[in-house]
Amino acid sequence: MKAYPPLPAEDLESILTHTAELWEEARGKSFFITGGTGFFGMWLLESFAHCNDALALSAKATVLTRDPAAFAQKAPHLCSRSDIDFIQGDITDFSFPSGTFHYVIHAATEASAKLNEEDPGQMLHTIVAGMKRMLQFVDQASTEKFLFTSSGAVYGKQPSNLTHIPEDFLGAPDPLSASSAYGEGKRLAELMLAIHAKQSPCQFKIARCFAFVGPHLPLDSHFAIGNFLRDAMAGQPIRINGDGSPRRSYLYASDLAIWLWTILFKAPSLKAYNVGSEADLSIADLATLILGNARSNDKILIEHSISSGSSHYVPCVQRAFDDLHLSMKINLEHAISKTQRWLHSSAL
Repeated sequence: MKAYPPLPAEDLESILTHTAELWEEARGKSFFITGGTGFFGMWLLESFAHCNDALALSAKATVLTRDPAAFAQKAPHLCSRSDIDFIQGDITDFSFPSGTFHYVIHAATEASAKLNEEDPGQMLHTIVAGMKRMLQFVDQASTEKFLFTSSGAVYGKQPSNLTHIPEDFLGAPDPLSASSAYGEGKRLAELMLAIHAKQSPCQFKIARCFAFVGPHLPLDSHFAIGNFLRDAMAGQPIRINGDGSPRRSYLYASDLAIWLWTILFKAPSLKAYNVGSEADLSIADLATLILGNARSNDKILIEHSISSGSSHYVPCVQRAFDDLHLSMKINLEHAISKTQRWLHSSAL
């Protein structure tokens, strides 16, 4: 595995600027992070390190990962730090490190469409057993605040007459469809938090995450924007597996980090917050925007020209704005440009 460059300094400084006052309560305290080596995790770890240095917090972070050696190759600039430790283990049965962990961020279990399709039972088991193990850990570690990165998948299919889905929408995934394993798993994990909160002094924070763009986003997964960026970077036509009409929105990863840190430190317990952008566009328009930013003359290939009906996966984030004063600071065109620049630098 090759080494990736650090995140852009301007992004880390933006995260610091918009969260600086929140970090004071974490001075000298300890964090435990699952999923710390993935897309979300890289942004959380690098921003933690940056804020820890800039504010002289003397905080510590411990990261659970299945393969510390592989991560050391991927991000040597993080593995060499004295304020970040890595322990090897699986989210469902890892051995608990000793000591108090004041903050826990549970960001494990990626939204893997491949696993959800090929082994939905394993997907469901990983989410539920992982949450059960984490709640056992919280009790031992005397955790004060726990952040769970849930998903917009908990709402099920977004109704056609609803352009932006709010947190109080009571829809759900189809329980008779095996492909609902991921969404149902996240719903059940949220319920487990609500039940555990009845017997625990810990504050449980819930971030229902939608779609994002930025450095470290997988380019070979089911994320359309990642696949489009990969194709444009390779000078190949962008392929759309459909008619291009579904509408999506994307939040840049530095904004994502600001939102997650804010929800961890500031949000009320057991109040879910959508995390994403309200600025939606069609998949076809997204492909056009990416090619334009890449100054590419390549084509967009639409695999199916007959529409099966447009679908939406777009959050309403009014609650985050009203309660936590969160907003999108990087628009999509700028976010794509920033991501493309980092991808090119990482390929050198």
